[in-house]
Amino acid sequence: MRTNLEFRSSELCDRDSDCESLIGESVANLLKNELPKHGFIVSRMILEDWGWLVRIENPSFPLWVGCGFYGEWDDGLLLFIQPNRPYVRLWFRRISVVETIERLATALEQVICQSGKARDVRWWTESENVRG
Repeated sequence: MRTNLEFRSSELCDRDSDCESLIGESVANLLKNELPKHGFIVSRMILEDWGWLVRIENPSFPLWVGCGFYGEWDDGLLLFIQPNRPYVRLWFRRISVVETIERLATALEQVICQSGKARDVRWWTESENVRG
């Protein structure tokens, strides 16, 4: 399952910020504006100590995308989808999230690539996902 999307972008990186946790705000705003065109409504954006949490309206299970700095490069960014497992448990039921996560992954990739502001866009492999 595609859940971690890394890329480089000096335009979206917010590196002029004094605080690394603020890195990701430009990407979060881009997602807030563009994801509705792909059928995903952003309910709110929350500043976290690692970056920005973009909560997505989803009646079946909690769904969000994290936007943060990726330290492999000075202009590295990482988007990560939660949940990041094929199933979630709610009230003793096991719910498959694969279809929704794949639709969201496709939307994220399109938004980032079509922005014209990103390069070296790639999804982490399953082994990289496990490693984190």
